[in-house]
Amino acid sequence: MEKDNLQRNFEGYLNTPLLWHDAEVYGLKQCALKGMIFRNFTQKSNEHLRLGKLVEQFVFHQLDEDGSYSILAENIQIQDGKRTIGELDALLMTENRPVHLEIIYKFYLYDPSEGNTELSHWIGPNRRDSLLQKLDKLKEKQLPLLYHPKTQSLLDDLSLNLSEIKQQILFKAQLFLPLDHQKTVFSQLNPDCVKGFYLKINDLERFELGQFYIPEKVNWLMDIHEHVAWMDYHGFMMEIKQWTFKKLAPMCWLKLNGHYSKFFVVWW
Repeated sequence: MEKDNLQRNFEGYLNTPLLWHDAEVYGLKQCALKGMIFRNFTQKSNEHLRLGKLVEQFVFHQLDEDGSYSILAENIQIQDGKRTIGELDALLMTENRPVHLEIIYKFYLYDPSEGNTELSHWIGPNRRDSLLQKLDKLKEKQLPLLYHPKTQSLLDDLSLNLSEIKQQILFKAQLFLPLDHQKTVFSQLNPDCVKGFYLKINDLERFELGQFYIPEKVNWLMDIHEHVAWMDYHGFMMEIKQWTFKKLAPMCWLKLNGHYSKFFVVWW
């Protein structure tokens, strides 16, 4: 990944709020890291990292810079013989208290026809995942892994007492509402996470005078900037038709009348 893009992704990560604040959702408590000023991300090589692993590196860097945390272990695979049962994202020490931290960064679209609660309306761009599925996985698989018998030897090596470890998550997300959506949809989640809108391909003609760009998925974190190869409407439409034909919903950038917007074009 180019250094400029790496830095832009790091800044995009920092600019993404937590999906919820003080109130617990699903009984899950967020880890609120300090909003410090970061100039450069200069950590390990980040070539070919998937977006989720890149986010983990950003979080570890932020933890390193935060004097109130020390990282005891990260990306710890729990094995049962040759079989991997799962992975703990991080074990930390803060205020003389150990913490098991799970890190999540997601992109969700609001579908009012999906489910009947605030949490159930949020789905992945391709409808292959949802917020509820992720919350269930955290509660039923990822957090209970700490209490699996095969995890005990790791805790012993780190001189950690299982009963003293508290569990937290760091769950950030970019949220997208339907085009022209006006209704307030937030009571549990953080409305500051809304980063744009989504639409179907037939709605794109409304933006015929705009310029467009389709970032690679690993660059979805970053805020929109000017220094990309913008396409006109007709070139963009040719590309988008290939995406929707494959039943894929890409994130796109729009520049129109001096304003910038992030959006998804959905096939469903």
